[in-house]
Formats: sequence, structure tokens, C-alpha cells
Amino acid sequence: MGPKSSGRRRECDTQSLTASVTDYPIENGRRYHRYHEGAYPYPNDEQELDRLDMQHHMFRMVMEDKLYNVPLDDPKELLDIGTGSGIWPIEMAPLFPNAAITGTDLSPVQPTEVPENVHFLVDDATEDEWLWDQDHFDYIHIGNMTGAMSSFKKLLQQTFKHLKAGAYVECQELDPKPKCDDDTMPPENPDGFSKFALHDWFDLNMRSSQELEPSRQFRIAPRIERWMKEVGFVDVEQRLFKVPMNGWPTDEHLKTIGTWNERNLLDALSGWSYKPFLALGWSKAEIEVFLVDVRKAIQNQTIHAYMDFYVVMGRKPLPGEETS
Repeated sequence: MGPKSSGRRRECDTQSLTASVTDYPIENGRRYHRYHEGAYPYPNDEQELDRLDMQHHMFRMVMEDKLYNVPLDDPKELLDIGTGSGIWPIEMAPLFPNAAITGTDLSPVQPTEVPENVHFLVDDATEDEWLWDQDHFDYIHIGNMTGAMSSFKKLLQQTFKHLKAGAYVECQELDPKPKCDDDTMPPENPDGFSKFALHDWFDLNMRSSQELEPSRQFRIAPRIERWMKEVGFVDVEQRLFKVPMNGWPTDEHLKTIGTWNERNLLDALSGWSYKPFLALGWSKAEIEVFLVDVRKAIQNQTIHAYMDFYVVMGRKPLPGEETS
């Protein structure tokens, strides 16, 4: 059974490519989504789409060239929530030619020429009513949702409802909090600005996530495993990967990943900062001055900083399995 063909939400979303949705607002020199305007605080322009594609390939390197990490046996219905540029469904298509692969996003910015088994919909996954019946999907993929919504646990609850019994959800999420194992990174300063500006950038985003309307969860990755278990998923498994801040590692594989991540973070920084810091009352000029120091921190190879990349998987239990 495909997406529901009746109901007010469905009627609205089938008009997703009308001018009212593609008439994107421009703010601070960046382009943002129009559908449910303001629900997502980050850009959707070509600069950001190129960065998302680069980040996608970086995460494939991190996961040893994998697109998914759960057992999939001839699935028929796959969903990618927050599909962005659409690269994940497009690359999954030849692996599962018999599956219908749907990518949803607030912005219709995906390519129009795609494999026959891929299609994209403008949709807001935070809505109480989804476009599909319950127990519909064989696999749901969720990635890069940091700062995107007020309740990631609610999204997991919706995911649970719309997965078939025995089917999997997989979340792939980078934790933006900088970490270090060898004391080369200066400590945080809870009373003011630190000697490592990336600490301050992270703390300011945590603060602004409460100031934005609606509020946002900026740090979700370390809590996904617990939320999955609370929602009711079983066989929950978490895998943790270190993503270096830049090319500081001596290991060639990690050095390559770090070099990609440095470019990824530098390209993302302004888009990730404008709306959050403006919500704190900063001016664009103040933001740009501050980001000079943040860029220097990202590029400093004497500081052996990294971020954790979380892959968290869970299975919807079979009937009767909940109490077994």
C-alpha cells in the first residue's frame, strides 16, 4: 500500500512543488525552506547541498563505505527522513531495485532525474499524522537531525508506528561536541569564553536552541540509544566512530577523514551559526568576527580534537515479543 491518497495533509503535500513552496526566502545571503517556514534553521541553497553531498561521502568513509548497517532482506518500502540533497536514496536504489525508496524533506531541492524506484516528497516528519498507514515500512533511515526539531524522541515514536513488525530504524548522527583524548585541547570555561573557540560555539548553539521558536534539540546523538529503548525498539545497538576535526592523525585513513571533516565544518559554519546566534541577539557582524576564531580552532592541528559519529539501530518487535 502506498501513501494515503485522502486527507487534508495529503492534499496539501501533493502541491509541494507550487510557487508557494519553492519561493524560498533569502536571509543573510543564504536560502531557506518555504514549506513550514522557520521549522528548520539551516540553509537549503546549492552551497549547503554540495556540503551535504560531501558530508555523505565522508560518513561512508567512516562506516567503511556502508550506506546502512542493519540486515535487509529484499525490502519493499524504504524511507529516508530529512533526505536533503537526496543522495542516500539515489545510492540505495541500485542495491535494492525491487524496493520503493522515498525521501522526505521540507525542501524540494532533490534532482528530478532519479532511478525509477526513488521518489521525493515535501513533508514534515514532526507532524502528528504521516502520509502512510502504520506498519508500512521495512526500513527507515534518519540522519543529520542535530538542531532540526524539538523532540527527536517523538520522531522515533512515529517511526515505530510506521515500521512493520521486525523492521529496522537506523540513525546516523554526528555529535557536535568537540572531544580530545590526549589533553591537547584547552578545557571549557563555564564562566566565559574559552581558549578554544569551538567550545564556545557549541555552548552558544546549546543556548540558542532554547531561544529559537520553536525550540530545538541541538545535542541528540548521545541520547538516541536510550530514546529508542524507551520507545519500544529491541535489539538496540550503538556503534561509535571518531571523526577527527582536521588532518592531525598519523593514521592515513583517519587523516583523510579528518581532512574531509575540516572542509565540511568550515563550509557549514556560517549556515549553522546565523539563525541560532541571531536568536541570541547577536548581529551578523558580531557573528562573523566570532567565527574567525572558530575557524582557527577547527584548523589547529596541534589540538587533537574529534567528534563522535553515532550509528544507532533498533528493531520493532514481532507480535508477542515485547513481553518475551
